[in-house]
Amino acid sequence: MTSKQRNNWIPEIFYEEDSLIPFINVPDGEKNPELLFISINRMTGEYEPGPRGEKLPIMDMQLCQFASLTVLAEKLSSSDYDKVRAALGLEPRASAARKGRQITRNVATRMGADLE
Repeated sequence: MTSKQRNNWIPEIFYEEDSLIPFINVPDGEKNPELLFISINRMTGEYEPGPRGEKLPIMDMQLCQFASLTVLAEKLSSSDYDKVRAALGLEPRASAARKGRQITRNVATRMGADLE
């Protein structure tokens, strides 16, 4: 299958009971999703009559796109990638990586491990 052809796999988003971080199980042979389209639905507080006269809530629906930061990091210049990160309220990549390494060292020290 070429990159231009579409397959039939549709990513499903799951949640574990004890975690707020969703996950997607990617089948063997499939690529990680690079872009997800998700419909964000909000109740308007208004209703309309249904087919049997029942009250059906009116929803305000907005189609949103969520892109993989990994893909953006690979495809954009460092400067442009940091602009995307800033727009999302994230620190520049180098600064975040430094802080992440320090957190890892702190955890390793508390656990008695030597990362050097």
